[in-house]
Amino acid sequence: MRLSNRMKNFKITVQYEGTRYQGWQRQESTEHTIQGKLEAILTKLCGTKIEVNGAGRTDAGVHAYGQVAHFHADTRLAAEEIMTYLNEYLPEDIAVIEIQEVPERFHSRLHAKGKTYCYRVLNSAVPHIFDRRYVLQETQKLDVEVMKKAAAALVGTHDFKSFTSAKKGKKTTVRTIEAITVERVGEEIRFTYQGDGFLYHMVRILTGTLLEIGVGKRDASSMPELLAAKDRAQAGYLVAAKGLTLLEVRYK
Repeated sequence: MRLSNRMKNFKITVQYEGTRYQGWQRQESTEHTIQGKLEAILTKLCGTKIEVNGAGRTDAGVHAYGQVAHFHADTRLAAEEIMTYLNEYLPEDIAVIEIQEVPERFHSRLHAKGKTYCYRVLNSAVPHIFDRRYVLQETQKLDVEVMKKAAAALVGTHDFKSFTSAKKGKKTTVRTIEAITVERVGEEIRFTYQGDGFLYHMVRILTGTLLEIGVGKRDASSMPELLAAKDRAQAGYLVAAKGLTLLEVRYK
């Protein structure tokens, strides 16, 4: 007697090196997206179209240690069997590191309570060849203490309109940053951002602004003024995607 299938909701945690992908979101013009790769394999496995919903849409070139997504599937397969199949057929720069069956109403984006990102900067005149896909090289000496001072002004609930590339829209640009750490690790400086959510390009623009402060192009005391301006043109440059990694997505 054939066992009947039932609709299940699966939560997956995904790692990927984003170098050769056009970001998370599926696109009609390219097969090189994280969402697209996952959906293609799951659709083949389940024999019906599967839609994978991510907690957020990382940009082209951005990496992830702990991206979270979910999908519904009418299947008898256990979570472990699906994970094994995915990792067998995914390319070597994408991996599912955890999978579990969750309640039907769980939604990876809507139920997320916060995210943590890290941006890595190599503060050296000498390139580090084996880290070149994961760090931005800044040859000018950076003042960590002055960047810490500037970052402190960003913590809390603010309108971050000056720090997003998003075009004008009805959605709010108010976000809460819970913590920003700026630390030197060897020749690297790492900027870690923890918050309830981040706008389009927000972390990369915040980092570019802090780097301008770190090399003396801006004053650390200018952050409140930049927040109040609500003008993208007033903030710093957009740093390269390759230095950014999504570390984790947090849930209750």
